[in-house]
Amino acid sequence: MKAWYGRDGASGRWKGHVFVALCVAATLFGIVALATLLVYVFWDAAGWLDLQFLTSPPSRFPERAGIYPALVGSVLVISLVAALSLPIGVGTAIYMEEYASRSVFSSLIETNISNLAGVPSIVYGLLGLGIFVSTLELEHGTVLVGGMTLTLLILPIVIVSAQESIRAVPGSMRDASYGIGATKWQTIRGVVLPEAIPGIMTGTILALARAMGETAPLIMIGFATSIFSPPTGLLSPTGALPLQIFAWSDLPQEGFQHGVTPAAIVVLLVLLLSMNAGAVVIRNRYRRGRRQ
Repeated sequence: MKAWYGRDGASGRWKGHVFVALCVAATLFGIVALATLLVYVFWDAAGWLDLQFLTSPPSRFPERAGIYPALVGSVLVISLVAALSLPIGVGTAIYMEEYASRSVFSSLIETNISNLAGVPSIVYGLLGLGIFVSTLELEHGTVLVGGMTLTLLILPIVIVSAQESIRAVPGSMRDASYGIGATKWQTIRGVVLPEAIPGIMTGTILALARAMGETAPLIMIGFATSIFSPPTGLLSPTGALPLQIFAWSDLPQEGFQHGVTPAAIVVLLVLLLSMNAGAVVIRNRYRRGRRQ
């Protein structure tokens, strides 16, 4: 106990109690502040969330405004981000953990990947503008450009989470697989990946949830703040739900400030919470499956 509380037992216990009290107070303050914000937002959105709001395009009249084109655009962009980031991120993590030799060069790459996970999102918007729009001359504001830009944004997060999940698989399981004559790829496919899938999927889904709420990168690559028809393909111009919320929040009408905008925020929160809940469900299901 002295090692935990310090040399002076009484003083150490007093400091420990103060630390615990501060942690509890900070947690309670955060819960109260978040609950107050949610109650305020839901109160304003209560009378505006209906089927017409979910299936209508934007309008200059708040009673007719809807989020359908922006909602479809966000879903398509995030689906493309998932299709690109998951195989690239997991493949990179497998190579770095299972095939790459331990050297200064590989350590430098891992350090840079970890640092890229903390770069501000607007930098990735500039990167997407420079690579996909200026260099590759793709049409700005399309589903394809948005998906590839957001893939650059979350790819370091996916790689790091996948590396940590693969690294957490016990070495004894690999040795047992090698002992029965399995090849390296058979060991990775049949032993390492099934054990690492809960962590990989959790990290990927949380990264996708972050991408769903991003605004700055989409503004940099020319996404429309308001769009009146949903995209029909990868090369179609599109909008996104966070940008639509941003556009409505700048309008002076009372219906937009205390009706349409909070309703769109609630829809976005529901999507984000659903993705986070999906990550928890996938992790628990795979863990129960491996135990049985």
